[in-house]
Amino acid sequence: LVSGSRSSKTFKPKKNIPEGSHQYELLKHAEATLGSGNLRQAVMLPEGEDLNEWIAVNTVDFFNQINMLYGTITEFCTEASCPVMSAGPRYEYHWADGTNIKKPIKCSAPKYIDYLMTWVQDQLDDETIFRVPFPKNFMSVAKTILKRLFRVYAHIYHQHFDSVMRLQEEAHLNTSFKHFIFFVQEFNLIDRRELAPLQELIEKLGSKDR
Repeated sequence: LVSGSRSSKTFKPKKNIPEGSHQYELLKHAEATLGSGNLRQAVMLPEGEDLNEWIAVNTVDFFNQINMLYGTITEFCTEASCPVMSAGPRYEYHWADGTNIKKPIKCSAPKYIDYLMTWVQDQLDDETIFRVPFPKNFMSVAKTILKRLFRVYAHIYHQHFDSVMRLQEEAHLNTSFKHFIFFVQEFNLIDRRELAPLQELIEKLGSKDR
């Protein structure tokens, strides 16, 4: 029954990187180094590769991971349980995308995350942004995407970690988040203030790897 209610919830389709493309090779490289278990090493720019392309490939990968992780707890994240998009009592997020919604609006977490994932999907599908040669504004778009994806992790950890534990997915969530954090730290992609809602967890994950 549980899986039935999950699959009926329309969620974003997985974003695929075309096989045979250079980005596909980079993704395979990333997966291979991840398998070694050394996440600090896995996030480093492979020798001779283009930084923008490496960030693009990993951004798509994180989008897919977060999409999947959030997909497992959508039934617990409802208008009733999460009337505001928050990461604990001190952090509340309001949605604006600068085009359709210019002034930030307060909305429930599922609504916010739906807006957010749809917006990210649109950026990833935009061939003027996510393709070689990368535009001048590529890095600022990628930073905005990663900053917003972080908020989904923050919401899951603060509001739904008990559900994640019940589903026995905490190891999967922690590995995904740790990979994400090491990546954004390696290339300085998210402002430290933005990471504040999960600062303690970030420090704990980092200290285990020193």
